[in-house]
Amino acid sequence: MQITIVGLGSSDYEQLPMGVYKKLKEAKKVFVRTMDHPVLAELQKEGLRFESFDEVYEKHDAFQPVYEEIVEHLVEAAKDGQVVYAVPGHPLVAEQTVQMLIEAEKQGKVQISIEGGQSFLDAIFTALKIDPIEGFQLLDGTSFSIHDVNMRCHVLIAQVYDQFSASEVKLKLMEKYRDDYPVTVITGAGSSNEQLQTVPLYELDQTVELNNLTTVYVPPVKSDLDALKDWTTFRRIIATLRGPNGCPWDRKQTHESLKKYLIEEVHEFLAAVDEKDDFGMVEELGDILLQVFLHAQIGEDEGYFNLEEVLESISGKMIRRHPHVFGDISVKDADEVVLNWEEIKKKEKGKQEESLLKGEYRPGSSLQTSYNYQKKAASVGFDWPDAAGAIKKFEEEWQEFRNELEKGTNDTILDEFGDVLFTLVNIARFYKISPEEAMIHANEKFAKRFRFVEEQVRKSGKSFEDFTLEQLDEFWNEAKQLEKE
Repeated sequence: MQITIVGLGSSDYEQLPMGVYKKLKEAKKVFVRTMDHPVLAELQKEGLRFESFDEVYEKHDAFQPVYEEIVEHLVEAAKDGQVVYAVPGHPLVAEQTVQMLIEAEKQGKVQISIEGGQSFLDAIFTALKIDPIEGFQLLDGTSFSIHDVNMRCHVLIAQVYDQFSASEVKLKLMEKYRDDYPVTVITGAGSSNEQLQTVPLYELDQTVELNNLTTVYVPPVKSDLDALKDWTTFRRIIATLRGPNGCPWDRKQTHESLKKYLIEEVHEFLAAVDEKDDFGMVEELGDILLQVFLHAQIGEDEGYFNLEEVLESISGKMIRRHPHVFGDISVKDADEVVLNWEEIKKKEKGKQEESLLKGEYRPGSSLQTSYNYQKKAASVGFDWPDAAGAIKKFEEEWQEFRNELEKGTNDTILDEFGDVLFTLVNIARFYKISPEEAMIHANEKFAKRFRFVEEQVRKSGKSFEDFTLEQLDEFWNEAKQLEKE
């Protein structure tokens, strides 16, 4: 059960290695992945015969089942004797079927040997006159994701063989690159029919001739303005702002001085969510990312941590605490996910020697602190069985507050009012309402309506003192009515 895999090279008959030529001439049975290669036509003129898998491509709508069927057929054919399998280029460069045969060998299904074949990469580097030591990527045009692309490298995209595949590649690249970014289409690199054509990205699937010997080249970006969608660019910008010749304001910031800005940006994002403002959300999420990257850069500047450690921490946590996704644990619903999360969290922290409330205090929000405290206490059973108990407690605290208003001191009134707010937060928790978010929404609603009242007062040419509360309240109700409309 022996399969010998040879490469047909990247171009025409004259470039075919002599060793591969002899192997093909001597072989009794030669399979080729596709007949669409210039070398095979010449070899057929010499009387060589091949069995191709072109028909397999016609049977399937995706490449994976094509490759699986080819490998299955080759393994079966090898049971009757040694076979030769010829592929374009070099067997170990952009050949999925070869990788699958290597895996089959590891499983003991077949023995393989790989012999010769010139990679198309050498010819392309020569045609483009680029040095791969500067950094390059080789991507499969049928399966790559834009998240795989390093915009600072020479990017080569193989298997762009027709207009449809070129269109798919174009659309993916346009997620990061500007529409008119120059790309070069190389066909038949190293052959006498070698062609290079540089076009703007948006024309990739419109003006060039494509076939099985086509590779798309995307040159590295030279300007940060061409790579604004790249994470590396943003990190460089932050490092520059914090650097010796950067911005005085950014350079003087500390973790402590930035706290208020992070809180402000989060609130502004929540406001954009409430307004269903997609463009606003994009902008505000960017502002939040700015705060995250600034804190990470400060950590790196001070030698305590860097962005990679932040990513490692959260990525590891997500994998560990989602065993139902990344492991073999099963869950029935979102509630069970939360229970598992808390249990895993306890195991990670080890024996509980400190208060459950440690780490739940939020200096920027008393409402959120109250919510966190109550949620943590509820996790160990210190909670009402249902919302009715929390509502009854609120009514009790409200009456106590009213009593203190009549006969209490400033201190006791303050104390009882705090209890009222605390029970309201507890009610919010039972109904899965974020008290912080609710308060933000209430503040925004008040500000919007009050601005309307101010506008009506200005239009009247009078001042607030000239209106009664009832008249101002009419303006307020008018604002409410306009919101409904």
